[in-house]
Amino acid sequence: MVSSCSHVPMILFLRVMEVATCSGPWHFLFLFVYQSLAHAIHSPDNVPTKPMLTTSYVHGTCNLPFTSKTVGQCLEESANLVPDKEAVVFVQDGVRKTFGQLKQEVDQLAAGLLAIGLKKGDRLGMWGPNMYEWVLVQFATAQAGIILVTVNPAYQHRELEFVLKKVGCKALIFPTKFKSQLYYDILKRICPELEQAIPGDLKSKCLPDLRSVIVIGSKPPGSYSFEEVFQAASASHREQLLSLQKKISCDDPINIQFTSVGDFHHSEHTRFPETTTTKTNDTCTDTRICVGLPLYHCFGCVASSLVMTLFNCTVVYSSPSFEARAVLQAIQEERCTVIYGTPMMYIDILSQKDFSTYDLSSLQAGVVGGSFCPGEVLKKAMKQMNIGTIIIGYGMTENSPVTFQGFTLDEITRKTETVGYIGSHIEAKIVDPQTQLIQPLQTSGELLVRGYCVMRGYWNDEKKTKECITPEGWFRTGDIASLDEYGYCQILGRMNDMIIRGGENIYPAEIEEFLHTHPKVEEIQVIGVNDEKMGEEICACIRIKEGTECTAQEIKDYCKGQISHFKIPRYIIFVKDMPMTVTGKIQKYKLRKKIEEDLGLEK
Repeated sequence: MVSSCSHVPMILFLRVMEVATCSGPWHFLFLFVYQSLAHAIHSPDNVPTKPMLTTSYVHGTCNLPFTSKTVGQCLEESANLVPDKEAVVFVQDGVRKTFGQLKQEVDQLAAGLLAIGLKKGDRLGMWGPNMYEWVLVQFATAQAGIILVTVNPAYQHRELEFVLKKVGCKALIFPTKFKSQLYYDILKRICPELEQAIPGDLKSKCLPDLRSVIVIGSKPPGSYSFEEVFQAASASHREQLLSLQKKISCDDPINIQFTSVGDFHHSEHTRFPETTTTKTNDTCTDTRICVGLPLYHCFGCVASSLVMTLFNCTVVYSSPSFEARAVLQAIQEERCTVIYGTPMMYIDILSQKDFSTYDLSSLQAGVVGGSFCPGEVLKKAMKQMNIGTIIIGYGMTENSPVTFQGFTLDEITRKTETVGYIGSHIEAKIVDPQTQLIQPLQTSGELLVRGYCVMRGYWNDEKKTKECITPEGWFRTGDIASLDEYGYCQILGRMNDMIIRGGENIYPAEIEEFLHTHPKVEEIQVIGVNDEKMGEEICACIRIKEGTECTAQEIKDYCKGQISHFKIPRYIIFVKDMPMTVTGKIQKYKLRKKIEEDLGLEK
């Protein structure tokens, strides 16, 4: 049965997300209440072998119950079991920490945060790229009962102001700079009082809740240095931390504040290591995961640092922000066995001119998530990167984030055409968007998900919450999908990405999947653009492989006889790059706006 959220341990986290709408990006804060670090282990051999479904409803039943642990307990167990094993490696920063060292420094920072006046339930923002301090803050806030707010490192002053004001952050941590991002100067535009403030006693007219500013690598006016906070704890603060840890339980709704929490209930992360690692006493003795994903995003901090403590594996962060060559170098030098990435990251890695010069022989498995992944990209990655096992996961931040994921033993067509099987203790259904009735098998409709993984709601936004979560607890994903008789899910696209051309519903993912088979196509995005006669017309934005030439007519000729005539793009636009988020997701609303402007098709 699906576990009821009414009688299980609960936890909370806050996460900022940029949601693309037809009018541009909107920012929402999610309030999640989940069970604590529970995980239902699902056998990696339990691949559905016979038809089970009669309608588009699937239920991830599981005989094994949840086990509840706090983040602090997971880290403590790892430190006790494998104190001298490497926990994290930050390649470009030259940082290596064992589980024992990580545990000691997390406790020291947690006590330091209490020493500067933060208390259980306060919100603390972490604003910066991938760095060791990010992981320290992630675990230290959990230890101290402080709510971590993960902030996009690319945010400018207007976006930052919205986030800090919306959630009422009491403290903010950031590095001195990263690339062109001068973090202190950006914050000063919002809080000019900062330069004259006493550290820990900021009084800002614009951000009245913000009191403490903590800077990594320097100590500008009005701020604490990170090292200063790290060294601030006295014996009494350490005793306070120990006392707090005894009081914090899995029933505490402000216990752990991460995007990652729900994943430890899932079988997804337990299917995977069972077949790609050597496990001894619940320890993945040889697993080294290469991560180029940003830590601020759920995929990054869920699948890396928190999974690290659950399986006692090593996580290798290739660079502060994604760089394809840095990933290749990290795999080679650190002998990584697993790679995580979004489809765009895999495409960039495979397109490197010197790709063939790197030794990737240590790789055993890859995980792909974050957005739709064409089957051709998967096949290419498996062949050229010599990855024996590759898994696609599907989910959303609102669902903690993984709800569907493949099995390691799935046949290749399931790996390339579906996003796998429902997670344990989770329900999913495909409904008609108008009637809300469950669709027949193999019939497209909106995907809805229900279970412990679903967030409580959007922070201080009851209207948006009611739009997305039904009274019965079903979360509306906004994705068009279908289920087969075995329970495998195929994602066809976003409802707001669907193109309606002369009354025909056209899913961009289908056309993208096909055009990825063209030998000259490196990357493609299909969008709908305004058209007076048809309502919308199809536009294919294509980045071709380096060293090749291609014409629009060549692409159209390739489509003839292969896909329906009404799905052949009217417009073929060749581009050098695509607008995307820090996490590697294409921003289709920006792409559409630019193309319509270039073609003179604005309404």
